[in-house]
Amino acid sequence: MLSSSLRALLVAAALVLPTFAHAAQPYEQKAFQSAQAANKPILIEVTAPWCPTCRQQKPIVQQIEREKPDLVTLDVDFDSAKDILKQLKVQHQSTLIVYRGGKELARSTGETDPAAIRSMISKAF
Repeated sequence: MLSSSLRALLVAAALVLPTFAHAAQPYEQKAFQSAQAANKPILIEVTAPWCPTCRQQKPIVQQIEREKPDLVTLDVDFDSAKDILKQLKVQHQSTLIVYRGGKELARSTGETDPAAIRSMISKAF
């Protein structure tokens, strides 16, 4: 039997942890191409750990991921993935790119308005 304080801690953790869960996977060309070939909705997030705008975007994207489990989210590290940034023609962190299969549908940099991000991602569905 759990003590009441341990039970309260477990309940609190269960309530808090899902808000920090992030389904994004690190960008890999193979995963991107596979999602494109399957005609899946794809969100590419270009992030940097030091970027305040990226930190504002993260919880919005996480909420959308929970609502749209079919969304494939790939995270590109702005500081270390310069070859990928060149390939995607990205010059700034906090860039979001939406694809459906092989077609780019939307792109934004620095957007933190939840409605605008939702609208952009909804184009892939």
